[in-house]
Amino acid sequence: MEGAWQEGSGETLEVQSPIDGQTLTTIARATLADADRAIASARAAFDDGRWSRMAPAERKKVLHKLADLIEKNALELAVLGVRDNGTELNMAIKAESGSAAGTFRYYAEALDKVYGEIAPTDPNFLGMIHKEPVGVVGAIVPWNFPLMIGSWKLAPALAMGNSVILKPAETASLSLLKLAELASEAGLPDGVLNVVTGQGSVVGEAIALSMDVDILVFTGSGGVGRRLLEYSARSNMKRCYLELGGKSPNLIFADAPNLDEAAKVSAMGIFRNSGQVCVSGSRLLIEASIHDDFVAQVAKYAAALKVGDPLDLGNDVGAVNSLTQLQGNLGFIDSAHADGNTIYLGGNRILEDTGGYYMEPTIVTDVKPTDRLAQEEVFGPVLGVLPFSSDDEAIALANNSIYGLAGGVWTSNLSRAHKMIRGIRTGVVHVNTYGGPDNTVPLGGVKQSGNGHDKSLHAMEKYVDLKTTWIKL
Repeated sequence: MEGAWQEGSGETLEVQSPIDGQTLTTIARATLADADRAIASARAAFDDGRWSRMAPAERKKVLHKLADLIEKNALELAVLGVRDNGTELNMAIKAESGSAAGTFRYYAEALDKVYGEIAPTDPNFLGMIHKEPVGVVGAIVPWNFPLMIGSWKLAPALAMGNSVILKPAETASLSLLKLAELASEAGLPDGVLNVVTGQGSVVGEAIALSMDVDILVFTGSGGVGRRLLEYSARSNMKRCYLELGGKSPNLIFADAPNLDEAAKVSAMGIFRNSGQVCVSGSRLLIEASIHDDFVAQVAKYAAALKVGDPLDLGNDVGAVNSLTQLQGNLGFIDSAHADGNTIYLGGNRILEDTGGYYMEPTIVTDVKPTDRLAQEEVFGPVLGVLPFSSDDEAIALANNSIYGLAGGVWTSNLSRAHKMIRGIRTGVVHVNTYGGPDNTVPLGGVKQSGNGHDKSLHAMEKYVDLKTTWIKL
């Protein structure tokens, strides 16, 4: 806050590493007063123009410098995140540090290419449309990829001249605290970025209810998203952009160009990062004629994945973020038994003697469309499998969800691929792949997966207001 570390006025929170269950460090348990100070800092920084009225070329230099510093400190940032949330190190280096640096570079390059407009008016009038920063952005980010998702929100917000107050997840704050330090080193003016750690029920609520926060961006659960909308209504009716997870379908047709590749990619599409990925392909829909063989092939790849200490480069999958999350995952296994599903592979906690939170890659078959495993987001390494017999049934099963974030289709039939793209109600559809879209395309969902978009030039639209000027000549 204000370019320097500030002591919180409350107590501290212990940070437990999911690697071994031991206390790693402590972070400030910010109070309402702390949150209010940070909001006031962001408001003052925006209103006096130290960043919001800085020349775009100068903002660009700062964000490029920040990207340089992220790259320079990439390993430290990745290790902080791994020790904090359990993501395997190989993935963290690419998806966290690498993605964050690339995101800040992308928006640094984009910010001075945002033009206003001249309207085609009566020649006696001049109509101009200006794009102005919104003001103070409240950003609340999750624990699964804090640096990557945080950068998706911070970079375009800062690029457009806004000030930001950022609230990380209680169980994954360390890499974002380091990012704030690097931002100050890069030359971001004091007060423009404020990171406040603590409980969502205190800090998150304070941000959402504040009359001085102009928009709210959030990635997390639907329950919290609903509360944020309520808080917006109770305060200044701030705009809320919410990414609320998914239950993404991955459709495998018998005519897929390479069924072995489809099986391998499908396994990684759910089991990487212990299934803690918003777009993970957690519902595997398989054409009935290849169902048994394809499940066996996915299971072969899943069983070969080495689960363990995420700092060990020899491991493929790291830890579940917390004991609470692990217990929730195992609760879905209990539900699967109760619903008459078959635990085809896995289903158990492993490596308990380490003190860490690890779970086997798990495949569940004989899942019915109405079962809990077909309807609710697990956010863990649990794959539910359902068969289908026709294109129309595949679309119906894919859409039989309150969510609509992502999906996948594997087929060699171009007409079928386009039919699936049109028919499946999701924000992202992968064809003959799963995962990997970069900053050039948006990420956002439909239905109860939320609204608005991260990534791409479209993300910048969230962080500007349009102002019309009407001049009589």
